[in-house]
Amino acid sequence: MNAQALALSESPQPPDITQDIIRRLDVQGPRYTSYPTADRFVEAFGPAQYAQALQQRACGGGAIGGAAAPLSVYVHIPFCESVCYYCACNKVVTRRRERADAYLHDLFREIDLHEAVLGTGQSLSQLHLGGGTPTYFSDEQIERLLMKLQSVFRFVPGGEYSIEVDPRTVDAERLSRLWAMGFNRISLGVQDFDPAVQLAVHRVQPFEQVAALTRAARDVGFESINMDLIYGLPRQTPESFARSLVQVSELRPERIALYAYAHLPQRFKPQRRIDARLLPPAPDKVGMLSAAIMQFRAAGYDYIGMDHFALPTDPLAVAKRQGRLHRNFQGYSTHADSDLVALGVSAIGRIGPHYSQNAKTVEDYHDALSRGEFPIQRGLSLSRDDMVRRAVIMAIMCQGRVDIESIELAWLIDFRQYFGPEIDQLEPLTEKGLVVMEPDGIRVTPLGWYFVRAIAMVFDRHLQADRAVERFSRII
Repeated sequence: MNAQALALSESPQPPDITQDIIRRLDVQGPRYTSYPTADRFVEAFGPAQYAQALQQRACGGGAIGGAAAPLSVYVHIPFCESVCYYCACNKVVTRRRERADAYLHDLFREIDLHEAVLGTGQSLSQLHLGGGTPTYFSDEQIERLLMKLQSVFRFVPGGEYSIEVDPRTVDAERLSRLWAMGFNRISLGVQDFDPAVQLAVHRVQPFEQVAALTRAARDVGFESINMDLIYGLPRQTPESFARSLVQVSELRPERIALYAYAHLPQRFKPQRRIDARLLPPAPDKVGMLSAAIMQFRAAGYDYIGMDHFALPTDPLAVAKRQGRLHRNFQGYSTHADSDLVALGVSAIGRIGPHYSQNAKTVEDYHDALSRGEFPIQRGLSLSRDDMVRRAVIMAIMCQGRVDIESIELAWLIDFRQYFGPEIDQLEPLTEKGLVVMEPDGIRVTPLGWYFVRAIAMVFDRHLQADRAVERFSRII
C-alpha cells in the first residue's frame, strides 16, 4: 500500500461484528434510497404533475448559485437472455432481439418529451444504465442511446458514467468498445463463485471469466469496478462463501455491494424455481455476513454503509470521510443531492421535492408514449414535514451525524420539540451502543454504521404510524 492509500485508510478501530450482535440488532426496514420510501407513492401523481415538476426545474427550481445543478440520469433496460432464479428486478426474459429495437425507440420518445420541457444543454454529471441486462443491447444500440442523450444533455467532463455488465455477455473487446463510448465505470454481477451455487441459481460464470474481464477493464482504463455479491443463496455454505469472499478480495474491485437474498417466491416468479430446502439456515446466513465484514475489512476495504464497501482511495470512501456522501435511488453517491431523471420501464426518479415512477410493464410504458405522455404511473410530492425528515434521515444514512443547529436553521424548527418522541425512541439504541446523543447533535457510532437503517427508521413518520415493516428486507 502506498503512502497516500495508507493515510486514507487510517480510521478508528472498527467494532467486532459478531453473529450474536447481528442476531440481536437485525430487524426489517427500508433501505432509504428515498424518503418517503417508494411504497408511499400514489397514482394521483401522474404525467401532468411530473411535467410541472420538470417545468419548475427548467425555470430555475434546481438552481444553485444561479445555475441548475447537474442532473443524474438512470436508464432501465429490462431485457435478459435467461432468467437468474434469485432475481427480484423488473426484467423481460426474451431472445427476440426486435423487442430491444422497439424499446430503444420508446426510450428516444421519452427523451424527446424531456427535451420539450427542459430544452437542450442541461448538465449531466452522472449516468447509469441498469436492468435487467443493459449489455443485452448491442453495441450499436448502446451507442445510439448515448448519442441521443448527448444530443439533449451536456455530459460534464469527469462525471460518473456507468453500466451494469453481465460477465456472460461481454469480452475484452466489448469492454474496449464500451470505454470508447464514454463509460468510465462498470458493475459486474458476480453473486457467488461456487459452481454448485451458480447452477442452483441458473447463472454459471466461472471465476476465471470474471477475473479476465476485471483485468481487461483495468487495462482499458475503467476508473472503477464494482462487484455485486449475494449471501443466502441455495447451496451456499459458510465454507463455500468464504472462498468466494477471498476470490473477490483478490480481484480488488474498487467497490463491493453485498446483498442478502430474500426468498419471496409469492412475489417474484423466478424464485419459485428455487428449492427452499437448499437455502442456508438462518445461523449460517448470519455467519456469512459476519465473515464478509471481517474479510473485506482485513483486505483493506472501508465500510460505507448499507452493505457497501470501498477501497480507501475510492471517491465513495473519501466522500464518507469528508461528509460529502449522498444517497439516491441508485444507492450511495459522491454527487450532490441532484435531480434524477429516470428513463425506461419502472424507473424511479426525483425532480426537486417530487418523486416519480414509470409504468411497470413494457406494454403500459409503450402505450403512454404512444399517446405522447410521460409514462409516469405514480409518484409523490413531498410535504414540508417529509422534507425535514428526509434531511435528518439522509444525514444519518450518509454523514452518520445530525447537526441540530443546521437542521433548525434550514427548516426554522426547534429540533428537540419537533422530534421529541423520536429522541425518546433513540434511547434503547443509545443503550445498545448504536448512537450517541450529544449536546449539539446525534452521532452514529462505528457499531451503529452497520445498523444505520434501524436508526433512520426512528425518524420515519410513515413507518412509525403503521409499523408495516413486513414489506421490507432485513437491515442486515
